[in-house]
Amino acid sequence: MARLGPLVFGGAPIGGLYEPVSEAQADATLAAAWDVGIRAFDTAPHYGVGLSERRIGEFLAGRPRDEFIVSTKVGRRLLPASGPVEEGVAGFHGTPALSRVRDYSRDGVLRTVEDSLRRLRLDRLDIVLIHDPEEHLTETMEAAYPALAGLRSQGVVGAVGAGMNFAEPLAWLVAHTDFDCVLIAGRYTLLDDSAATTLLPLCAERGVAVLAGGVFNSGILAGGDHYDYAPAPAEVVGRVGRLREVCAKYEVPLPAAALRYALRHPAVSAAVVGARSPGEIRADAGYLTLPIPDALWADLAG
Repeated sequence: MARLGPLVFGGAPIGGLYEPVSEAQADATLAAAWDVGIRAFDTAPHYGVGLSERRIGEFLAGRPRDEFIVSTKVGRRLLPASGPVEEGVAGFHGTPALSRVRDYSRDGVLRTVEDSLRRLRLDRLDIVLIHDPEEHLTETMEAAYPALAGLRSQGVVGAVGAGMNFAEPLAWLVAHTDFDCVLIAGRYTLLDDSAATTLLPLCAERGVAVLAGGVFNSGILAGGDHYDYAPAPAEVVGRVGRLREVCAKYEVPLPAAALRYALRHPAVSAAVVGARSPGEIRADAGYLTLPIPDALWADLAG
């Protein structure tokens, strides 16, 4: 699989996650990511019902194809809405009038890939992940995965895998497929390291690249107020406060510790960081070079 680099741009925020993002702001954020050296972009039809894919495709259009990597997902087909679309569906705002339909069938996967290629303005995809299949494992094994494996053998797709928020079903899929990579969101962080129990060791054993998503747990570890895509409960807010106090002793920003924690694991190939502004993605890139003493990790683990 192509080398990703330590940071992958996460495309959910520019798809309107939590609040609308203008075309100009999305383009400026993508330009900032490119300027700091990020060349891998993760998106999905789910992110703003195609808005994220379209914006990334427009930004990358005209740039040399061998200079960037694009990852997208299957499992949700986008169809014209049968009526008015409520604002904020699935947490996304300012989105097109489309509906998401779960579809892990062979035809659904092939059509979803075709639609993503059109929105992204590409003729091939570097990575395609089966998106949130934890309740569709049988169909994933019987239809979605074989369809993607076929596209991989044809060269339409470079690498295949799955992306979800749950470590155990993802580990089960790794054990029963020939995945190239996985994206685990929010389960290898300073607040939740459950992926370290089974998933990460299994991926290391099988040579499956791990993309660590949700390293800020939906924003709570980076100064936001969401945890696991919902307002953070008081118990989590308290834990974050204690983590921030430990980091302050070493003059290390909590977001820097959160990002670098995920990248310290030998099984993790890259961290997927979502951003909705140029300042956010520049800050994330800056955290990579910030000196962090080993004693901080010991204190955080204590």
